[in-house]
Amino acid sequence: MRLFLLRESPSAPKLTQFAAAFRLSLGSEWLLFSGVTGRHAEIFQESMSPTILQQKRHQQILTDVVRTYIETGEPVSSRSIARRHIEPLSPATVRNVMADLEDEGYLYQPHTSAGRVPTAAAYRFFVEQVAAPATASPEDRQWIRRELEAAQTPEAVMERASHVLSAVSRGLGIFISPPLASSVVEHIRFLLVPENRVLVVLVTTGGQTRDKLIRPERAFRQEDLDRIATHLNRHYVGWTLEAMRADLRAQVERDREQYGRLANDALMLCDPAILGDNTERKVYVEGAAQIASAVEFTSQDQLRELLEAIEEKDRLIALLSGCIEAPEPVHVELGLEKMSSAGKHLALVSASYSSKDQVQGTLGILAPMRMHYERVITAVAFMAQFFSENEEGS
Repeated sequence: MRLFLLRESPSAPKLTQFAAAFRLSLGSEWLLFSGVTGRHAEIFQESMSPTILQQKRHQQILTDVVRTYIETGEPVSSRSIARRHIEPLSPATVRNVMADLEDEGYLYQPHTSAGRVPTAAAYRFFVEQVAAPATASPEDRQWIRRELEAAQTPEAVMERASHVLSAVSRGLGIFISPPLASSVVEHIRFLLVPENRVLVVLVTTGGQTRDKLIRPERAFRQEDLDRIATHLNRHYVGWTLEAMRADLRAQVERDREQYGRLANDALMLCDPAILGDNTERKVYVEGAAQIASAVEFTSQDQLRELLEAIEEKDRLIALLSGCIEAPEPVHVELGLEKMSSAGKHLALVSASYSSKDQVQGTLGILAPMRMHYERVITAVAFMAQFFSENEEGS
């Protein structure tokens, strides 16, 4: 059973055939799908426009136009579609169908003598109907796994991941490490240093080490720090920092006399705000040169604004945050005007990876809307699965 939530503007074509578990958003319009049974959702069933996309021929021709434009980057003629269409059709028949699709906002004609070019609505249809059911090819699976497993350190794996994501698209590969509060802790150590400062060393899943020199509110002895670290390592290995702190607070509430001092000291030493949660989050980006050379960006001002946005870590983190809250495995967004004026030409394909039902990080591809969606979506999904499996096994 498939459950889905649908909202569209009144003027947008209505869609019903949903083939995968992902969300596609376009401005104020968005679609949410889930292939997970038993999930509670509000269900709306709406039909496509009976004169256009309920007709199989219109669906097939629109698919062919989008695929051809993705491959060539040139306006698509009716003759080229007639030649590649499985059903024998005359160019005149195809031309009439393409005119219908243009009237409905799926295609547009750059100028009178040119062929047609897909609109964002056409890409949306293509992603839902064609790219959604696709799976990563055995060659891509082997290549991605080989590239990531060749890295020697957790940081190198993340850097390699952004490189691979960039390579499968004409755009930007992005990999964002988890915020400190969501990191799964494998080991904690506290070291006393001069002037009553404490070096906090956190080892998180995947062998990542985060350390921070802090000045706590009170003075500690090394034996006090060792006792706190022993308690945390005994009871909280495999917990996120956030969950660990919640449990410590609950301990204080249950038995302040027994746990109060130790738990309060642990809460003080493991406070993400003190440990610099914002500064610890790393963003790995690859492919800025590729996206800068895309033909879609003819305005130097727009390109400059886009490159400045890419350089701002917080904006990239905010951009990929949508896939964290979404229940579907892959999030697709078309048109990113909120990022920059050049964003209207861009699409974002992103996913999160998790450990023990806790989101650990996000990854994605930011590229021109004319991209090979089948390969991009399946590569993002496979890579997120790879990291989730590694987190669970670490």
